[in-house]
Amino acid sequence: MSQRLHTEGEANTSAARADYARTHAHPAEANLLRRDGAAFLHQSLSSPCVATIAKAEGIWIEDLAGRRYMDFHGNSVHHIGYGHPRLITAIKDQLDQLSFAPRRFTCEPAVALAEDLGRRAPGTLDKVLFTTGGSDAVEVALKLARAATGRFKTLSFWDAFHGAGFGSSSVGGEATFRAGIAGPLMTGAEHVAPWAPRDCPYGTETLAASARACARMIAYVLGRDGDYAAFIAEPMRATPLVPAPGFWQAVRAACDRHGTLLIFDEIPTGLGKTGRFFSHEHDGVTPDILVLGKALGGGALPIASVIARHDLDVAGDYAIGHYTHEKNPVTARAALTTLQIIDDEGLVERAAMLGLHAMERLGTLAAPGNIVGDVRGRGLMIGVEIVTPEGAADPMAAERIYYRCLADGLSFKVSAGNILTLSPPLVIARGDLDRALEIVEAAVRAEAAA
Repeated sequence: MSQRLHTEGEANTSAARADYARTHAHPAEANLLRRDGAAFLHQSLSSPCVATIAKAEGIWIEDLAGRRYMDFHGNSVHHIGYGHPRLITAIKDQLDQLSFAPRRFTCEPAVALAEDLGRRAPGTLDKVLFTTGGSDAVEVALKLARAATGRFKTLSFWDAFHGAGFGSSSVGGEATFRAGIAGPLMTGAEHVAPWAPRDCPYGTETLAASARACARMIAYVLGRDGDYAAFIAEPMRATPLVPAPGFWQAVRAACDRHGTLLIFDEIPTGLGKTGRFFSHEHDGVTPDILVLGKALGGGALPIASVIARHDLDVAGDYAIGHYTHEKNPVTARAALTTLQIIDDEGLVERAAMLGLHAMERLGTLAAPGNIVGDVRGRGLMIGVEIVTPEGAADPMAAERIYYRCLADGLSFKVSAGNILTLSPPLVIARGDLDRALEIVEAAVRAEAAA
């Protein structure tokens, strides 16, 4: 486990982190952390780490010192919790039957998974390709859009994240994944301001007006040159940011007018997290290409998927993916079993129900002049905005709250500098969720009183 505070690229050298590291230092972790720092290339938000992980089960992670934390981050992979017994059994059984499929050899688990995803996807999205990670899946989607349209330009949002590959970081807009690279990134990757800029008050008419202006700008840019292959975005930002009503309908209409494909990146938000199986279902818009990943492997194995409209199957003469493990029977079995667990345990409905409960409870913290400016989200993807009494973003207060919660056994992510981002597994018990909410509430009140 890394307890590095994730603030989308911002340096984390604050007193809050130093205090936490000092008061929670443990000799059992020191040697592994030293080895980690010596062995890995250093990079922002990843290595070197500031803590360890020794065990993960259900909603819990445990470090080498034996300290346990409810994990409300999990890199968005832990929808069914860690080490789900049914998943582990399925993976072991598949390893005994067939552990690998060379390219040009198909296998039952891979075909069954592609068929399953094609049935679940909306409209005519029933053509599938698998990769080993979300970044690669985004790359495949971009290649397919180019092949299908004969165009090379893309449009996306500044501040967006679509992966760490060369193409995916090009269409992304986070500085952390673009800075430090000598020379230009992928050509043709154009950006517009997001529909909810960081300095835009959330939950206000100002925000709705910003979304309308953003939709008009997207339509203007797509129409100005008329040569965009695709517009790519998360239907709901994982920060989290819920789109204004009608926003995606306007973008969909603009894409249709100008022959631009709409790619939805649901790598962190799909598979039931928002209370619908696909997060775009909330907005009544169907993309041309859909990308899934992270939780698809059940929090155990890496697998991602591109699902495209049937008529976009036009790249048969090209190798748009051609990954060594693109039809791996073990990762495919893990994904199939994960989907079955989501269905059998009613996890989509559970996310909607528990998310509504959490939103209502945390919503009591938001009030004029309070340090919580807004509580927002869908399903079990919830954001708590930490602000000054005047309503400005307060990253330092958010960080202090984060470390208070961590000390009390709750781990999560801070997004956009000041958003406590709570993303628990869909299998979480109501009692554990309430305990986590108590921890957040106590930390917020302690910060407000400080």
